[in-house]
Amino acid sequence: MADIARLSTRQADFDARLAQLTAFDAAQDATVDQTVAEILAAVKSRGDAAVLEYTERFDGVSAATLAELELPRALLARARDRLPAVQRGALEAAAERVRGYHERQLAQSWQYAEADGTVLGQKVTALARVGLYVPGGKAAYPSSVLMNALPAKVAGVAELVMVVPTPRGEKNELVMAAAAIAGVDRVFTIGGAQAVGALAYGTRTIAQVDKIVGPGNAYVAAAKRRVFGVVGIDMVAGPSEILVISDGAAPVPGYADWIAMDLFAQAEHDEVAQAILICPDAAFIEAVAASIDRLLPQMPRREVIAASLKARGALIEARSLEEACAIANRIAPEHLELAVAEPEKLVDRISNAGAIFMGCYSSEAIGDYCAGPNHVLPTSRSARFSSPLGVYDFQKRSSLIHVSRAGAQTLGRIAATLAEGEGLSAHARSAEYRVEK
Repeated sequence: MADIARLSTRQADFDARLAQLTAFDAAQDATVDQTVAEILAAVKSRGDAAVLEYTERFDGVSAATLAELELPRALLARARDRLPAVQRGALEAAAERVRGYHERQLAQSWQYAEADGTVLGQKVTALARVGLYVPGGKAAYPSSVLMNALPAKVAGVAELVMVVPTPRGEKNELVMAAAAIAGVDRVFTIGGAQAVGALAYGTRTIAQVDKIVGPGNAYVAAAKRRVFGVVGIDMVAGPSEILVISDGAAPVPGYADWIAMDLFAQAEHDEVAQAILICPDAAFIEAVAASIDRLLPQMPRREVIAASLKARGALIEARSLEEACAIANRIAPEHLELAVAEPEKLVDRISNAGAIFMGCYSSEAIGDYCAGPNHVLPTSRSARFSSPLGVYDFQKRSSLIHVSRAGAQTLGRIAATLAEGEGLSAHARSAEYRVEK
């Protein structure tokens, strides 16, 4: 029998147990942080040479120059062309859907004129150069390439530089193919904190980027934290999360199996991933628990799933769907499935979630790969104040202020008055110079 917490909102200590369940210690390991600080300092001061040294030490890949570690576009194209037709078709179909969704996010510049001729507005500009970190080696995350690269390209980023480690020279064909499909401009086979440093500070071979996006291990996350401010970053993501709200109805036979597998789909990421079901129907919770017990032994990653469910998973009985939504807002999950008959009636009750999957056919796994919206989502309750990765992350906004001669007569006096109130006389004089006596 799978070991997973059982909670009920009727329990006197429910709030405390929920807080304990959803708490996650994201404190940075001091040893990791110190190692990363040393690597970044070396890359900042010695550039290409330091990157080459760390790449040989950590990945077992040696090269005389960093240029040797750049993959030609022709190689990426060959990887795409060599894919089996079904696999290439799936990647291209996913790319088309992701691109189409993100094109709707594209912001445009705007402005308006006031009666006195003053013109105000906003100028939207794409970032010039973006770095994309992609895990490498045996790990294959072509979907991550698409989700990070395509919004950047839709935004109009001029140059997208991808870094991907190739331990012992092991290149992943799927990742290279995805880079070709997404239109990545340059790819370097480097990884770890040294790759983050190269992107953030620039080296003789790799120009400094404006922002770094993409997932990585603890060393990559620590490096992104440290270089923030020198460059932008997308986020420092925590473990993956899913919260399923079910009404207990079974729209198809075996529906409890569907929900169990949705929980597994997050739990299989790693032992600290979180999978939670909230339902007001005790009988359905028992049906899902039975499905978990029956299906778990069949899963290739059953040990990881079992560890995740034991450490951070839960089956929660709520008094109502309304209460379930209130709990969801407290948890602010990365992924929220509204596995109910009428999800439209609940969606307005949800204010904190990275992505909301509506209805029994909207599995989170589809969102991971090909639905269209981005799968890079806020975790660890950051959905309270953060949003999914999108085109807006690769655009910046500049305010436009064109004060007319007539407008300066009014606005100059207002500004001077407020400046004097703050004790900033030069500000006041600067505004008053434009006011005609």
